[in-house]
Amino acid sequence: MTAKKKLAQKRLTLLQLAEKLGNVSKACQMHKVSRSQFYEYKRSFQEYGFEGLIDRPPIPGPHPNEISEDTKNRIIALSLENPAFGQQRIADQLALEGLAVCATTIRNIWKKAGMETKYKRLLKLEESLSEDFELTETQIRLLEKANPEFKERNVESHYSGYLLCQDTFYVGRLKGVGRVYLQAVVDTYGSFAFGKLYTSKRPETAADVLYDRVLPFYEENDICIENILTDNGTEFKGRPTIHLYEIFLELNDINHRKTKVASPRTNGFVERFNRTILDEFFRTAFRKKLYESVSALQEDLDKWLHYYNYERPHRGYRNQGRRPFETFQMGIEIKGRMEKESA
Repeated sequence: MTAKKKLAQKRLTLLQLAEKLGNVSKACQMHKVSRSQFYEYKRSFQEYGFEGLIDRPPIPGPHPNEISEDTKNRIIALSLENPAFGQQRIADQLALEGLAVCATTIRNIWKKAGMETKYKRLLKLEESLSEDFELTETQIRLLEKANPEFKERNVESHYSGYLLCQDTFYVGRLKGVGRVYLQAVVDTYGSFAFGKLYTSKRPETAADVLYDRVLPFYEENDICIENILTDNGTEFKGRPTIHLYEIFLELNDINHRKTKVASPRTNGFVERFNRTILDEFFRTAFRKKLYESVSALQEDLDKWLHYYNYERPHRGYRNQGRRPFETFQMGIEIKGRMEKESA
């Protein structure tokens, strides 16, 4: 006999005892049951017999505040498209699409779908693309180990162009190409970013990204770059009279700042960008497509950078959910006001 049937038998015994004693109150007192509960048992027994005394599962009611299936599917699809996005980032992106969903709801949907961590979302992405490929637990631990947490430091940055951070990021090896490096540059006011891929890390490549991508953009917006912060790598640091990167900065009247030795967090803006581009672009792109040249990878990188700067909401302490270009424009206005006040 199951536990539910044993409980129903006990209730039947209560009804029989009340009938035998002719006293409902005394029977309820002996079984430690209220009179109202007794009459509920009696009504159920009269209507359904012994089966009426067995507890039945509750009837599910409507949930008027539950989000629609279309919205759930959009959250799942957006999470697979951007597996490195957190719940707040997904909520911000949905807000741009006109869907108001709180971060907690997104977290609950992830839990039900088994996608509550970044690595589970990466696994889901690979499952959707390939049925015969699966990461082992060891590989997952290695991915976690290769993803150190860098925290942004509050640096002095009064307006756009005041301070840029630059770093060389090792992307990996491409078959038939060799090592691939990313020269990343980030404006600390608003996190507006630039990036260009190279097959070596030399002073020439460090200067080229500034000449080809960064300076033209700032000239377009009619502002100048005042300071650049780099680490002490050989591509950035050398004898000022012969080092190409140092000469380039001197010619363009840009002050060169350097981080403390063995302290990558001093250059936290670009280090945090390196992690973002690794999680949101490279790890996803290499799972979707086989790249045979740097130019093919650069083409997709340029598309992602446009999305990052102009479409993607940023949760940095200066952006607060705004897109980097919006904050960049605000920085230009602030600089203009400061120049008028000082004039």
